[in-house]
Amino acid sequence: MSPEPDTVAALGEFGLIRAVTGNRRQPKSTLLGPGDDAAVVAAPDGRVVATTDVLVQGVHFRLDWSTPEQVGRKAVAVNLADVAAMGATPSSVLLGLACPADTKAALVTELVDGMWAEANRAGVGLVGGDVVQSDQLVVSITALGDLGGRAPVTRSGARPGDILAVCGRLGWAAAGLAVLGRGFRSPVSVVNAQRAPEPPYPAGPAAALAGATAMIDVSDGLLADLGHVAAASEVGIDVHTPRLQISQKLREVGSALGADPLRWVLTGGEDHALAATFPPFVDLPEGWLRIGSVTMPESGVTVDGKAVGPDGGWAHWR
Repeated sequence: MSPEPDTVAALGEFGLIRAVTGNRRQPKSTLLGPGDDAAVVAAPDGRVVATTDVLVQGVHFRLDWSTPEQVGRKAVAVNLADVAAMGATPSSVLLGLACPADTKAALVTELVDGMWAEANRAGVGLVGGDVVQSDQLVVSITALGDLGGRAPVTRSGARPGDILAVCGRLGWAAAGLAVLGRGFRSPVSVVNAQRAPEPPYPAGPAAALAGATAMIDVSDGLLADLGHVAAASEVGIDVHTPRLQISQKLREVGSALGADPLRWVLTGGEDHALAATFPPFVDLPEGWLRIGSVTMPESGVTVDGKAVGPDGGWAHWR
């Protein structure tokens, strides 16, 4: 039996590759793009920041909640946020795609359109990858970045006396998930924050230039991710809630759902904001907001000086 004409099976592997890579403009950092055994990208620094992430349908995204374009944006964004959290400038992304044979070709092209749109927002290109058949839709992105001659900003550099700051939205994706979980689709601005995050990519290199001592992508929730910094740096971190900015929109959604928006801000994941620590004498770069301080070792992560409970954010397999 011949495959349905509008599916990836009908296109075939190379037809699908041509469909998603043709007529795309690559940035100057792409020296050789799709079409050969491997891509070639510029690495002016001589070092390459590399990260990868896997999104599985039904676990990390739902196509009844998000369009394929939004899923594509999210797949790229979650990886490039990790590059920015190292203080690096994104340079390229690669795609690994697994899907059933009867997947509509239009779904895949829309998915990749979203990837290209987010890659372009960060100033990078989709330089290559692989496509295979599987029982469900799986998207894997590998992202590369350039440090520009700077040392990477790791999780282990925070010191007592440093200030804690964030850049980007917090709590919006969690609020959007709560709205979708109740069967609603509005307010759109909140729901879209869950569907496709908007990491502040330039804020990572800006923080590195300003002297950030430690940095992390807030993917699993602010408190949970600060716990990683505290453990790696062997320090305590205290979040000062009066300094947190909770938008009126989040307050309205919290009121409608009977939820505390502060909890979304503190424990909600998937916003992919950046959190970093800085020496106390540093002028914070534009867009960064001071929200706390680094304290003495063994005090862990605290909120207004009080210990945090075990439910501090997202954990896989929990």
